[in-house]
Amino acid sequence: MTKITLAVTGSIAAYKAADLISLLTKEGHEVTVLMTRAATQFITPLTLQVLSQNKVHMDIMDEERPEVVNHIDLAKNTELFLVAPATADTISRLAQGRACDIVTSVALALEADVPKYLAPAMNTKMYQNPLTQRNIEFLKEIDYNIIQPKKSLLACGDFGEGALADLPNIIENLKKSL
Repeated sequence: MTKITLAVTGSIAAYKAADLISLLTKEGHEVTVLMTRAATQFITPLTLQVLSQNKVHMDIMDEERPEVVNHIDLAKNTELFLVAPATADTISRLAQGRACDIVTSVALALEADVPKYLAPAMNTKMYQNPLTQRNIEFLKEIDYNIIQPKKSLLACGDFGEGALADLPNIIENLKKSL
């Protein structure tokens, strides 16, 4: 069993996190969920809490136990880190080394040998933007594994690359590190 930390960010694809958690827990993995505020606009923390059977973490300043620093403790208990869906904004903040929310703070506190995965999901133009591509390339250089988005009809009505990879594809990518 692997302790997976799943970071869910503010994409319409956030609703797929529920099925992803179900698949991972059925395979025997323990899933801890981090959510950005924007992600909570697409799917409720309660849904992901029930499916993961773990508290969903949304606030970097939420310190439940005074004897530990929450984001450091979460990082120490992570054996695999996955951001799915990964928005352009979160990818940018990770590439900049910012620690402005629970997702980026935990990511910065991870041990160097923890496998890190990003599954981008955004509009085609946002995904293809040179700034987003530069951020993705930089994250690859520092050992993030990128699970390529698929070409599809997007929620905005555009067709192109940017839809969250199919869940079996995400699971297959993770198996390289599980």
